[in-house]
Amino acid sequence: MTPRLALNLAAPHTWAASVFPALFADFYCWQQGLGLTWFKGIMLLAACIFLQSAVNTLNDYFDFIKGADSADDHVEVSDAVLIYGNVAPGSALILGIVYMAAGAVLGLASCIGSGMVPIIIGIIGGVVILIYSGGPIPVSYLPIGEIVSGFVMGGLIPLGIAGCADGEIHWQILLYSLPMIAGIALIMMSNNGSDIEKDRKAGRRTLPTCIGRVRTLELYRYLIVSWLTLAVVLPVTLLGPIGFVSGILTVFLGGKIIRKQLACTLEPEERIAAMKGIAMTNIVLNGAYTAAFAAGFILEVLHG
Repeated sequence: MTPRLALNLAAPHTWAASVFPALFADFYCWQQGLGLTWFKGIMLLAACIFLQSAVNTLNDYFDFIKGADSADDHVEVSDAVLIYGNVAPGSALILGIVYMAAGAVLGLASCIGSGMVPIIIGIIGGVVILIYSGGPIPVSYLPIGEIVSGFVMGGLIPLGIAGCADGEIHWQILLYSLPMIAGIALIMMSNNGSDIEKDRKAGRRTLPTCIGRVRTLELYRYLIVSWLTLAVVLPVTLLGPIGFVSGILTVFLGGKIIRKQLACTLEPEERIAAMKGIAMTNIVLNGAYTAAFAAGFILEVLHG
């Protein structure tokens, strides 16, 4: 296990799924005056990256030992370390546990002085990490994988960070986390939609295997349009005119990327392109959304 292979197992190209929910939550807390310190905000961001690295690594480990991954699955070499990297599966398991422990330590340190609320939210997230790929019936093998991954990463990360700010449960942040939830769920749907045939052979009952590629594509495109709408409208409802930053950035940076993703067919041979495309769509849409909240915070500072 070399540092490069360890980094490949962490899959940095997927970190947008944890970075943007964390950054959004940081700026939301600062813009709303919830009392989150800069130090806590940075530590929580790092914790989220480590925990996602744990999810990626453990998911690769369990898929490999269960025979769900192979060299015929249209994946990049750097994205299939256990297949091409000559790494012992046990080493990947240990690495995943190390990533998870690092994230837990940083998360717990950030909860000091904030009571039990963020700790309970963190425990729920940790349990989901363990059962997502492991156990007799992993969540990732069920039709609820998309909504669970979207809610835990896109919803619980912001809810937990807001809880770290003042020890309270800020349910309203879940509403403003909907673009994050949608974007992350669509990453999973892109993966599962491209793997329908393979997953059926492996006995995985993902949502796309249950409803088929045609209905998956219909739902996929509907969710992308809904995600786009939420990312443009929600910042304006909370922040006022400065919230138009999200829509403006989306138009200038994401038009071509979003149109291309809407045209995606989720066929197995297009898997790599589909995964790269949905990652870029997350960067553009949720990046623009987060930028609107950053702009709102800056405006508050200037007026304050």
